[in-house]
This record gives sequence, C-alpha cells and structure tokens, in this order.
Amino acid sequence: MHGLDNEKQIFFYEQEFYVFSNFSSFKLEWNGELWMTSEHAYHSEKFTDHPEIVRQLKATRSAHDALKLAYANRDKYPENWDDIKLKVMKEILRAKVAQHPYVKKKLLESGDKELIENSWRDAYWGWGPDKDGENHLGKLWMEVRKELKGSAGI
Repeated sequence: MHGLDNEKQIFFYEQEFYVFSNFSSFKLEWNGELWMTSEHAYHSEKFTDHPEIVRQLKATRSAHDALKLAYANRDKYPENWDDIKLKVMKEILRAKVAQHPYVKKKLLESGDKELIENSWRDAYWGWGPDKDGENHLGKLWMEVRKELKGSAGI
C-alpha cells in the first residue's frame, strides 16, 4: 500500500494505481483516432463540431496541455456537456481497459476497495482540496470494475 491506501480504499493519482489517472501514459484509440492519453480523448468529445480544436488537441504534447486547451475553449463545449460527460468518461474508461491488459489487471487487483482519485485540486472528478469531493472518476472506475467482474464471472 502507498500513502493513504488502506484495507478498504485505494487512492490513485500518482501512486501504484496511477493507471487509473487520465494523465497516465496509455495511448487510447478512440473514435478512429489514436490519442496520447484518455485525457486527450475525453476532451476531444467536447469539440466534435470544432475540427480545428480537435486537431490542436491531437498535437498537444501532454494531458496537462490538452486540459489547458479544452478549458481555454470552454465556450465551445456542447450545450448538453454536463448531461453527457459522465457517460463519455465511462466509455473512455471501458476502452482503456479493453486496450490495455495492464490497466485491466490493476483494476481487478483493486478487489472491492473504494477507488478515490487523490486530486487535491479537483472536487468533481476527485476528492478535492477538502477531501469531500464527488470522486466521479473513482466511482466510474468502480462501475467498470463491477462490469468486468460480472462478465468474467468473478
């Protein structure tokens, strides 16, 4: 166990279970394109009507740069983005597991522990600065894990 990990919880961001982070270096094929990270793929979904921004995202050299570019263009997000973003992320996580045996292995190794994105800055996807955030990324990973176990009869 690392850092805050305990018998019931795994905190991912940069520790042993870093693979669950969208910033981790696992390329992802998504909608016929190869993206550097799942973070890149996720942000590409915000700009399906803006091919120039998608091209710029494709050219960014890091997940952080993809995030910055997406935020700089947040006025161009689809009107229903807040309604669909969790569904989009879950599909991306499923693709990441399907394309990377190591990610699948780590997800199954996490057992039944609660998965928490240990992000001190993001209270939506992680647990945030006050450790009381929504942890949507952790929750989605747990849903994908449950699906995996169900399909494998575990």
